Amino acid sequence: MTGYRARRLPVQLGPAAWNALLPAAPAVQPLERDTTADFVVVGAGFAGLSAARRLTQLQPGARILVLEAGRLAEGAAGRNSGFMIDLPHDLQSTDYAGAGDDRAWIARNRQAIGFAAEAVEEYGIDRNFFDPAGKINGAASAAAQAHNDSYARHLAALGEHCERLDAQEMRALTGSPHYRSGLFSPGTVMLQPAGYIRGLARGLRAAGVMIHEASPARALTRQGPGWQVTTPGGRVSTARVILTVNGHLESFGVARGRLMQLFLYAVMTPELDAETLARLGGAPRWGITPADPMGTTVRRIDSGQGGNRLLLRSCATLRPDMRPRRRDLARAAAVMRRKFAQRFPQLAGLRMEHAWAGPLCLSLNGVSVTREIEAGLVSGCVQNGLGTARGTLTGIAAAELAAGVPSPLTDFFATEAAPRRLPPQPLRQLGANALLRLREWRARAE
Repeated sequence: MTGYRARRLPVQLGPAAWNALLPAAPAVQPLERDTTADFVVVGAGFAGLSAARRLTQLQPGARILVLEAGRLAEGAAGRNSGFMIDLPHDLQSTDYAGAGDDRAWIARNRQAIGFAAEAVEEYGIDRNFFDPAGKINGAASAAAQAHNDSYARHLAALGEHCERLDAQEMRALTGSPHYRSGLFSPGTVMLQPAGYIRGLARGLRAAGVMIHEASPARALTRQGPGWQVTTPGGRVSTARVILTVNGHLESFGVARGRLMQLFLYAVMTPELDAETLARLGGAPRWGITPADPMGTTVRRIDSGQGGNRLLLRSCATLRPDMRPRRRDLARAAAVMRRKFAQRFPQLAGLRMEHAWAGPLCLSLNGVSVTREIEAGLVSGCVQNGLGTARGTLTGIAAAELAAGVPSPLTDFFATEAAPRRLPPQPLRQLGANALLRLREWRARAE
C-alpha cells in the first residue's frame, strides 16, 4: 500500500486515576516541526516505550522518536488495575488456564517482567511503582472456589508454586469478610502503572529518545524506501515505523473486522483517613484478581503508590467504534458501589473519588498482531487484556523486527495465526454484550 490514515483517535472517559495520584506532569512537548528519525514509534504505552527502550539496546545512537496522541499515562497505560502477571491469565477461560503452551507463556511473561525490572533499576524508577508482591485469586462462592481448585491443579502440573488461603486468612489480609478462600501466587508485580510509565519515559528521554505528547499520527505515507508520519504539528521522515497502538491498529485499517474493542471500568476511593483505615483493617498493600475472570479486581494501595486507597475494577462492554459511553460508566460505577459495600460493609456508603473507563483489545483466538505489515512498517499490537506484560513483550518483539534482529520472541510471534474474523454487525455488538452481561451476572459475587 501507499499509506495508512487513522480514521479515529483515542477517546477517554473519566480520569486516569493512577496518573491523577502523581505530581503534575512536565509541560507537554508536542511535535511542532518537520524532522527525521531512524525509527518512529507510534504510541507511548507499555508496548511503545518498551519498543523504544529495546531499540536503544539494539542500535545505540539511533535517532528514535515516539509519538503519543494524548499525555503519557492518560490512556490505557494509566487506566488498568496495575498487575504485571507471570502466570497463565486467559481472560476468555473460566479459570485463567491457557489453551496453548502455558510453560512457554510463563517464560515469556517473566521475560517481560525482567525487562521492566531492569528498566526500573537503570532509570531509577521508584520501587514502590514496581512491587513484586504477588497476587491472590479471591473466591467468594463455591463455583469460584472450584475455579481456584482447578487453577491450583493446573499450576501444580506446571511446577508452579501457589498457596491456599482460608476465609480467616483472607480477612486478616484484606479486612473483608467477603472471601471464602484465596489462591496466592508470588510472581506477579503490582504496579503503580502511571508512575512506571512516567519513569520509563523520563529514563528514555535522558538516553536521547525524543517523546512528543499531544502528537497523534494522522497518516503514514510511503516515501520512497521509507515512510512519512504526519501529525497536526509536523511530519517525520523515517526508515521504519513501529505501531504500538493496541486496538487502534484497526483505526489504521489493519486487521479490520478482526479485533474485539472493549472497555472495562474502575472506581477508586479518596485517601482513607486514620479512623477509616482502623475500621478497614488488613494489610496496607495487596491485590486480588477474581477467581472467575468476569468478577471484580480489587487493589489496596498505600502512600508509596498514591495514598491509602481502594480500587475496584469490573464490568465490560464491547464498543466496536472505540468510544466509551457515559451510561456504561454510570452503570458500572453503580455496580461497583454495591460490590464495594459487599466486600467492605464497615465502609458501606463511602463515596468514590474517581470512576473511569479503560480500553482493551482482544482477538477471538487470543493472538496478537506483532509482525511486519509491510516493508519498514511493524506492528506490536493486540494485548488481549494483558497490556502490562503482553504489551511489554510485543513492544520488545516489534523493536527487534524493526531492527532486523531475530530472537525466540520474534520467532514465536511469526508462528501466530492471524486474528479470526468476527461476526458481522450488529450481531457482533449485540451478541457480545449479551454474553458479557450473562457472564457478569453469573460472577456477580466474585
